[in-house]
Amino acid sequence: MKTIIEPFKIKMVERIRMTSREERVPIIREAHFNPFLIRSEDVLLDFLTDSGTSSMSDRQWSALISGDEAYAGSRSYFDFERKVREITGFEHVLPTHQGRASERILFSVAAKAGDIIPNNTHFDTTRANIEHAGASALDLMPAEGLDPDLDAPFKGNMDLGKLEELLEREGHRIPLGMITVTNNASGGQPVSMENIRAVSSLLRSRNIPFFIDACRFAENAYFIQQREAGYQDRSLLSIAQEMFSYADGCTMSAKKDAFANIGGFLAMNNASWAEKAGTLLVLTEGFPTYGGLAGRDLAAIAQGLEEILDQDYMAYRIRSTGYLGEHLRTIGVPIFWPPGGHAIYINARKFLPHIPVDQYPGQALVVEMYLEAGIRAVEVGSVMFGRTDPGTGKLIPARNDLVRMAIPRRVYTQSHIDYVIEAMENLASRKESIRGIRFVKESPVLRHFTSWFEPV
Repeated sequence: MKTIIEPFKIKMVERIRMTSREERVPIIREAHFNPFLIRSEDVLLDFLTDSGTSSMSDRQWSALISGDEAYAGSRSYFDFERKVREITGFEHVLPTHQGRASERILFSVAAKAGDIIPNNTHFDTTRANIEHAGASALDLMPAEGLDPDLDAPFKGNMDLGKLEELLEREGHRIPLGMITVTNNASGGQPVSMENIRAVSSLLRSRNIPFFIDACRFAENAYFIQQREAGYQDRSLLSIAQEMFSYADGCTMSAKKDAFANIGGFLAMNNASWAEKAGTLLVLTEGFPTYGGLAGRDLAAIAQGLEEILDQDYMAYRIRSTGYLGEHLRTIGVPIFWPPGGHAIYINARKFLPHIPVDQYPGQALVVEMYLEAGIRAVEVGSVMFGRTDPGTGKLIPARNDLVRMAIPRRVYTQSHIDYVIEAMENLASRKESIRGIRFVKESPVLRHFTSWFEPV
């Protein structure tokens, strides 16, 4: 069939409070023109993030009830550990309350001041945790991954030439290398198996551990299955297992590709690092068999890791995201092409060329999307990744100014997506009237979360 339907039925619904533009004007003003500061009840469609916003299945809800809440030696932990080991193959599995906790523990153990940690593209919390440890987070994207308009199958790859050059020049300063699948900060683009294998080979040739930021590992596995030669007849589980076989460990936010509302893990083979990480886990998260999570959360994650590798679900997931991207492009809204797996990224700099970069076109667009239709999205550009030059006080902009609409899993239907398309068509017809944005109060760390803005 040409029509791909949702491979699930709706069993429970949550009311959306409908609001008018007149009602939304004071709401966004009181939120200081920052969508993160809007109450969820004042949002019609929430695409701020796909992290922790998924709908859990009936089997996950059943797992919540049957979770073992023992402080130590919980049955739910061992079920969780068994599933993580089945997929990743890593020996040591440490549960955490979410992905950034895994990052904080990893970099506290592995990184120090003066170190360099390369990645295809570090996302915001990864970069922040590396910098908090005193190290430098370095992005190594190939030219094709930096071009929003280029149509290529694996624009999330790491630039192997840049990595090899870095290893030659600064290899002694690199405690570990990473790759993020899919590449969230660069359009949600996938990474090929060939690239993962090559990155692993380069790092391991110098005895440098290789870690995968695995938040969306299953979506990446699906893109490999569909786009890379030799994988069309492979199961998603076997592709994921091969991906992890080239690595020495991973960080994971289970709030993405495990349908969980909370949770994550740090997994690795290095026994010495695992012992140190376990000490930090006890200090700041909890006992090693719960790690800051209730037993019911561990049970839900284990079940979610089973469901995310379902072929029918993943075909629906990627196609429904593509549906939004293709229709936006048809009505003249430029997006990072081709559509990624978990989100659509609007090229705000191209959509609003009359707004200078130092007036943050991405932030201006997310404000206008909320006013127009109650849609909450997030800026992924010079607010999130830009820097202020300490010498001149001027903005050092991000490579691109994008707006990400991250689509929660199993939450919205096609009519919701059609509403988004209609709203963006309305915005496109009057985009010249949209004004820029400036900072009123700038937060020192992860400034997009809590800063205050106002229209120029």
